Amino acid sequence: MEIEISSPAKINLSLAVTGLRADGFHGLTSLVAPLAFGDRVSLTVEAGKEGISLKSTDPHLPIDDQNIAWRAAERFLRHFGFEARVDIRIEKSIPIGAGLGGGSSNAASVLKGLAALLDIRDDSVLEVIAGELGSDCPLFLKSEPLIMRGRGEEIERLGETSRRSLLGQSIVLFKPSFGISTAWAYQSLAGLGAYADLVETENRLEAWKNRNLPLGNLLMNSFDPVVGNKFPSIPLLLKLIREKTGSPCLMSGSGSCCFALCDPDTENPIRELVAECWGERAFFRSTRISDIGLTGTEGFSF
Repeated sequence: MEIEISSPAKINLSLAVTGLRADGFHGLTSLVAPLAFGDRVSLTVEAGKEGISLKSTDPHLPIDDQNIAWRAAERFLRHFGFEARVDIRIEKSIPIGAGLGGGSSNAASVLKGLAALLDIRDDSVLEVIAGELGSDCPLFLKSEPLIMRGRGEEIERLGETSRRSLLGQSIVLFKPSFGISTAWAYQSLAGLGAYADLVETENRLEAWKNRNLPLGNLLMNSFDPVVGNKFPSIPLLLKLIREKTGSPCLMSGSGSCCFALCDPDTENPIRELVAECWGERAFFRSTRISDIGLTGTEGFSF
């Protein structure tokens, strides 16, 4: 049995880290959107055999239990008591250390693919397994724009009007040559104690949902101060893009990838600014906000 699955990148249109919880995790509130760009995950399952293998087109990606996609397969088989061999192949397009959720997306795609192949229809169980794997894994089971809260496991689906207002929005992604450790970003933020105000965050989201706040004015990221202090080339480029093109832009997640809301008239000027500031070899990709499902690949770029 075989299946090929799209594994989308995501961006955080707003990311408010609101404090350290009693369980040691950080609380957050984030408006997250999947993109029509990402990796391709292929699964082959042979019943009656054992073992998990993982191959990737990126030589820097772990191919053992250090890879969250490998652990997703192992937990799925163990939870449902299946005896089967699972071969995973990941064609990587999402940069590593970018804040685009590539690893979590791969893990969620493995869970969805195995569920489809083995006829598991209990989404609530998949959500539990995803939450055990990582805080932002559950959001990739939905493949649609949504709000996540708690440590990332609490999901709020958007109303139809809010969801449709995001779908199709043109996005450009751009990343410098370096990545940023998520663990370092959270530790640094905790050291500063520069947490977002929860009430203000929720009020801004409500204003956007009620169409009283434009999307461009909603963009915010709690990691901006700590990342900007260590990597000033990121805020400098974002400032230039805002000044020269008027395009709202932001770093996604803990970085280092950034994005801009764009249109046909601003895409090339943004590309030129990225090349000027970060060099011609900087990662740059045009895409859009999407809600592509499990095996939807039409309009999806790898």
